[in-house]
Amino acid sequence: MKKKTIRNLNYALIALVIIVLTVVFVRRDPSDKILGDVPMDVFIVQTEKVQNRNLTKQLLMSGSIKAQEEATLYPRVEGKLLRNVLREGDAVKRNQTVSLIERDEVGAVYEPVVVPSTITGVVGRVYLDPGENVTTSTPVALVVNQNTVRIEVDIPERYIGSLHKGQQAVLNVDALPGQDFEATLDILSPVVDSMSRAVEVEFKADNSKGLLKSGMFAKVNILLDEKEDVPSVSKKSVYSGEDGQSYVFLPSADGKTAVRQNVSTGFENNDYVEITEGLASGEEILSFAYGVRDGSKIEIK
Repeated sequence: MKKKTIRNLNYALIALVIIVLTVVFVRRDPSDKILGDVPMDVFIVQTEKVQNRNLTKQLLMSGSIKAQEEATLYPRVEGKLLRNVLREGDAVKRNQTVSLIERDEVGAVYEPVVVPSTITGVVGRVYLDPGENVTTSTPVALVVNQNTVRIEVDIPERYIGSLHKGQQAVLNVDALPGQDFEATLDILSPVVDSMSRAVEVEFKADNSKGLLKSGMFAKVNILLDEKEDVPSVSKKSVYSGEDGQSYVFLPSADGKTAVRQNVSTGFENNDYVEITEGLASGEEILSFAYGVRDGSKIEIK
């Protein structure tokens, strides 16, 4: 019984503290100061000007670089690898000998059998050392033609309407920081994968300098759309009402209150939004005025 009485007293004390704190904050005088000399009912805000900008809408995707042509070479007979005529990095022409195979038949002597390249390019990999056994399914070497490279990426289906063959993109690789490579959309699959809801797209890029290597991880920045020299503001400074009406806040003539201004918007990207009606270039608006309402007191910092 005694413990129950003590517990009830504790509950009563906690409730009393809550009531007191509530009364203190609710009845607090708006003239109280925060942030130095700024009253509590005044919002500290910043401003920005409507500026004409070139706006672009981009999509950043990633994939692996592949040579335009890759050919894995196999021997036509069983036996042993007699010799690798060419090594990694050696240039090779179509039908040029890459390796020699010695037939492994007791009591018979044959001329070495050549393993020719099926494409013109460079030897990317040599898989075997002399003396190793081979069959017709044993890979001997890999030849690649990397004068042009390709990058396959899966694009979400909602962007399909913004893609077309010949579309430009910028290619970057971590191994070459700060270097941009021009890429062009070369293949656009006509079907959407039912599981990933994405479409397979292939870009190609010139690699005549040989800087891009097959297997590199690449980022592809795709230009979806652009609009030049349009009045725009930061996206975070534009709000949308329950009726769908877009609006911003302007500082009053004396700079002490916020004034709501309805606007019409157009093109937008991740950072900026075009203003088609309601504002003109050079006008000043409140930048990211969180919590501000029409008529709120403000102080511009």
